[in-house]
Amino acid sequence: ERIMLIFYAGNKSQDSGIAEMEELPVPHNIKISNITCDSFKISWDMDSKSKDRITHYFIDLNKKENKNSNKFKHKDVPTKLVAKAVPLPMTVRGHWFLSPRTEYTVAVQTASKQVDGDYVVSEWSEIIEFCTADYSKVHLTQLLEKAEVIAGRMLKLSVFYRNQHKEYFDYIREHHGNAMQPSVKDNSGSHGSPISGKLEGIFFSCNTEFNTGKPPQDSPYGRYRFEIAAEKLFNPNTNLYFGDFYCMYTAYHYVILVIAPVGSPGDEFCKQRLPQLNIKDNKFLTCDEEDGVMVYHHAQDVILEVIYTDPVDLSLGTVAEITGHQLMSLSTSNAKKDPSCKTCNISVGR
Repeated sequence: ERIMLIFYAGNKSQDSGIAEMEELPVPHNIKISNITCDSFKISWDMDSKSKDRITHYFIDLNKKENKNSNKFKHKDVPTKLVAKAVPLPMTVRGHWFLSPRTEYTVAVQTASKQVDGDYVVSEWSEIIEFCTADYSKVHLTQLLEKAEVIAGRMLKLSVFYRNQHKEYFDYIREHHGNAMQPSVKDNSGSHGSPISGKLEGIFFSCNTEFNTGKPPQDSPYGRYRFEIAAEKLFNPNTNLYFGDFYCMYTAYHYVILVIAPVGSPGDEFCKQRLPQLNIKDNKFLTCDEEDGVMVYHHAQDVILEVIYTDPVDLSLGTVAEITGHQLMSLSTSNAKKDPSCKTCNISVGR
């Protein structure tokens, strides 16, 4: 049975109406299962004595404190949740207090509501810990649909490019036999993104300047640019996936796409976790054949970040210095998503 929980603001020290009574059984052997990004199932064992007097369960749910958490957090914020006593296991659901990929502690007590409205309660159970899950494909599809709304018209492109410092390319030549290697994606973007900290790939850009049809001369990631013909990374032998949609307290939005060679480890990873896009027909990045030539288009009104999941040899393209500026403000490294933006958030935990 699925339940919604309400906040209960009282606590034993302030509310004389709550008294402990030996007879109410204390929950033990708590089990958490069916964890999603904004729900979980909970069950426990308890002695049968006075079981029939239980009318409610009190659930104390807290984000697990870590050394980086705000030391000035108000300690008396109520975290107790009150649920009617329903058969176990019961589902705890509610996006207003559960965030994805977040560690929580939970404890339970049984309660009996008295005729005057006060509660008699058991002792608290032991405290256990669990971590909520990443966004599922269902949640990512909701994000995808929101991104499609603002993608804008499609512009032509001919190359993918990657900006870095000169030292990066020197290192690749000396230590990796000229091949750029995939690395684990950082934690930028949506907090529930299943690719953050897990998917290995190489970041590329593909946005063009509206007036020239070419890559912009500015970059936040270094003065040297590797450029590669689009068809060498994106073609009918690759699959395309939607990875994320976010902004960082700015007017412009980012869409992360993943290009994975068919059957590669990256492809297998994405197939299980991300919505797949039709490479010829989607709102963000397309690859189609016209008169025997591959033609490419990208969305005009979002900044695309493309992750390619296999190594890429520098000999497949060119490395040259750009003439523009380094715009550090545009860097998305470990950037935090704006949780209040109506355009790029969905109605589950942030």
